[in-house]
Amino acid sequence: MKISLGMEKTQFAAARGGRSLMLVGMAALVLSACSNTQDISTANAEGLVKAGSAAVQAATLSDADVMQLSDKSCAELDGKSKIAAAKSKYALRLAKVVKSMPKAVDGVNINYKVYETKEVNAWAMNNGCVRVYSGLMDLMTDDEVRGVIGHEIGHVALGHSKKSMQVAYAAGAARQVAAASGSSAVAALSASDVGAIAEKLVNAQFSQAQESDADDYSFDLLTKAKLKREGLISAFEKLAKLGDSNSMLSSHPSSAGRAQHIRDRIAAKK
Repeated sequence: MKISLGMEKTQFAAARGGRSLMLVGMAALVLSACSNTQDISTANAEGLVKAGSAAVQAATLSDADVMQLSDKSCAELDGKSKIAAAKSKYALRLAKVVKSMPKAVDGVNINYKVYETKEVNAWAMNNGCVRVYSGLMDLMTDDEVRGVIGHEIGHVALGHSKKSMQVAYAAGAARQVAAASGSSAVAALSASDVGAIAEKLVNAQFSQAQESDADDYSFDLLTKAKLKREGLISAFEKLAKLGDSNSMLSSHPSSAGRAQHIRDRIAAKK
């Protein structure tokens, strides 16, 4: 969920979300064709069944599966990152920034932490894991950081993050389903599999509609908490100045257009 405040690569999440469903159909077609082929080995046939099972599960990951995979992914990323100490300037500042922000989303408690890195990024997962990079905090004011966090929480609350997880799982986990042996395929994933999925989640791509909806979610969240919304505008403007040097800027709605949308909402007082 690479700072969904405005920048990812060219495909839209809608197309990617459909990919997991396409995998189901493709697997079924291949299996049907194989039933009429005499020279295919039993091992290959079983492999196709396993791949088909992975596609089906990816398209229908339960909320429990999503939570479990979020837990594993967040733990994997935390283990690879330098987390700001509780009394560091970044952790203390983040605690101040989120003091008036939600403590939970859909009944799931939010766990805020800072990764000490020059990278400008932030993301959230369905298990309440919210991570803000110190590079983003160095670039932005408190109000701007709140706008970014609200936007990332929006992707979770609006179901975008779950869809991204389904796509990430389908893209990388099909070959591991056999290891489950009747148990949860998520539980059967190796550390390297989880790491690969976690990276896909951090770099998740969202459609323009999803990005705009997450912008509005952040605006509404800030409004309800009686916090300044102008930070969303200036955050877009700062991110735009990073240009192509930052991968977060590649395929989202234009920063200028999104900033103007927030200005219009403020002017309309709604």
